[in-house]
Amino acid sequence: MTMKSKGVPFGDKPIRIAMLGMIDGNAHPYSWSAIINGYNPEAMEVGVGEKYRGIVDYLGAEPFDEIGVEGATVTHIWTDEPEEAPKISAASLVPNVVENPEDVIGEVDLVVISVDDGEDHVRRVRPFIEAGIAVFIDKPLATNVADLQQFIDWQKEGHFIMSSSGLRYSPPAVALREELASLGELRWISSTSAKTWERYGIHALEAIYPLVGPGLKSVRLESQPGSDIGYILHESGVQLTLPIIYDMVGSFGLVDACGTAGHRRINVAAPYRAFRGQLVAVLDALRAGESKYPFSETIELMAAIIAGIRSRSEKGRLVPVSEIMGELKL
Repeated sequence: MTMKSKGVPFGDKPIRIAMLGMIDGNAHPYSWSAIINGYNPEAMEVGVGEKYRGIVDYLGAEPFDEIGVEGATVTHIWTDEPEEAPKISAASLVPNVVENPEDVIGEVDLVVISVDDGEDHVRRVRPFIEAGIAVFIDKPLATNVADLQQFIDWQKEGHFIMSSSGLRYSPPAVALREELASLGELRWISSTSAKTWERYGIHALEAIYPLVGPGLKSVRLESQPGSDIGYILHESGVQLTLPIIYDMVGSFGLVDACGTAGHRRINVAAPYRAFRGQLVAVLDALRAGESKYPFSETIELMAAIIAGIRSRSEKGRLVPVSEIMGELKL
């Protein structure tokens, strides 16, 4: 399943981007816009405050004059809370603040839906799909079968749709993939995350998915207040354990990969490099007219997240990923 889109490939043309949406717990409009545009350090300090202080820290750790992505500009910003958009505009050098998301239609080449509420993505994306604008959607793409089906239908019609976790592009995760052969045959992988299965399970899963590739077989969620522990079996026999502990922020992004000849432990929480790699991959895909990884992988990843939600709602039933895939029209 390819990623062809109406109006692409873009080639070397400058790409104008709209950053749309911001909800509690997710300040991507600040950081993603800054990674592309550059930023004003003083305005960033004021804008993010203490709540999102980590953004200041990881931006500040990079050489200031090296921040920015050539050939692309975030030109428009809209946020759910109107008072936030002018602060992002000042901090991340976004020239246009709009009153309504639809105001960017006809003004941009790419819309970024910068919220991680998978239950609300179809509503947010629909106007731009109907207008024929390419979209990149923060993870997770969808957390129910009906919404995932809608994205599949749109993609099959030729619309450019991408969604991913930045941890797929984290330099330690990429390095682990390159040295995987030294571990022998993989047997078990774990990947930790904070927050919730719905919002952050995809981070834990997509960080390690390229190690095993397509073939997720079943998902079982063992849940209690404050945590969801995901147990996933791959068709190769490799077992994946995903501890999603809501308040375990300090242990986010730890990956253990164990094989017959050795093991590796890495921390994939490298926000700036992961996000930059993610955004550049989207822009490269838009320029080329297709992504380096197929949309079918996104579908399988979302089917696994949905299987986990179903498992939890049914008291930990082991849910075959094929059960979810069988409810989709591919």
